[in-house]
This record gives sequence, C-alpha cells and structure tokens, in this order.
Amino acid sequence: MKRNPPDPRAQAKRAALNALKRARRAADRAGVELSDWEGEFLGSVEQRVETFGRAFADPEKGAPGRALSALQTVKLKEISAKAKGETPKRTFGRKKPAVS
Repeated sequence: MKRNPPDPRAQAKRAALNALKRARRAADRAGVELSDWEGEFLGSVEQRVETFGRAFADPEKGAPGRALSALQTVKLKEISAKAKGETPKRTFGRKKPAVS
C-alpha cells in the first residue's frame, strides 16, 4: 500500500497552530502576563489559521504554503521569548554600535 505525500498546507497549518498554542501555554505556565494586544494577536491569528488555513490574505506578505506571514512569525517568536523570560531578538531595525 503506497502512502500519499503529506499535504504541505495542512502541515503548515498544524505547525502554526501548535506554535501558537505552545506560546500561550508557556506564558501561562511561567506566569508571564501578556499584554491585551498580544493575547488578542494570538487568538485572532489562531482563529484565522483554523478557518482559512492561513492568517494573511496578501500573498506578497508571506511565502506560499506558509500559514503565517513573515511579520506574524517574528511577533510569535517575540511572544515566545517573553514567555521564556528571554530578551526578544529583533532581526530588523538594529542600531549600529557607537564608534568610540
């Protein structure tokens, strides 16, 4: 019996939902208070991924086959880092070190 290859969209959807749930659980377990915006962000993104299979409509904002846009992924990583007690690592907008 030959298996069909897994659907990449379904895999991306499951991975995004699991990441969102992990971030929320980590914050709850650590006792970290998420801001209202962060809580609303997690809830609305989770709802859109469950309903539509992805959380953004504009294909220019994310790679095809992905459930989250690039900026949503960055924000999710920041929320996860906050829940773990780490300082969030920003990948954009870094200031150059001062020259002495």
